[in-house]
Amino acid sequence: EVQLVESGGGLVQPGGSLRLSCVASGFRFNLYYMYWIRQAPEKGLEWVSNINNDDGRTHYADSVKGRFTISRDNAKNTVYLQMNSLKPEDTGKYYCVGSPVGLEPPLIDRMTWSRDFGDWGQGTQVTVSS
Repeated sequence: EVQLVESGGGLVQPGGSLRLSCVASGFRFNLYYMYWIRQAPEKGLEWVSNINNDDGRTHYADSVKGRFTISRDNAKNTVYLQMNSLKPEDTGKYYCVGSPVGLEPPLIDRMTWSRDFGDWGQGTQVTVSS
């Protein structure tokens, strides 16, 4: 059974930092592309970042570029999202998604995301507020 378990969310002031983690099980983690997707209150799903399975190449949405860093540790079956300089508009539920399908810009920027793509965790809430 595929499982993705996110952690590390919480309440943080603007300008603060959080590190999200996602531990995967039930599939060959090193063969999967890993994604972070978020959903703000009353808004649709938004791609944040993803990391390739083989070469570790990373991609970021323009809204988080330069502030967020995605990484993975294949030995620990874990993907991370380091979030710095957080803004109120970063508030939302953050989901970890695993898929054997790799997507890159510009296609990934134009996708309408749904839970039909890949395997999803339960999400972790991030709230940026003073």
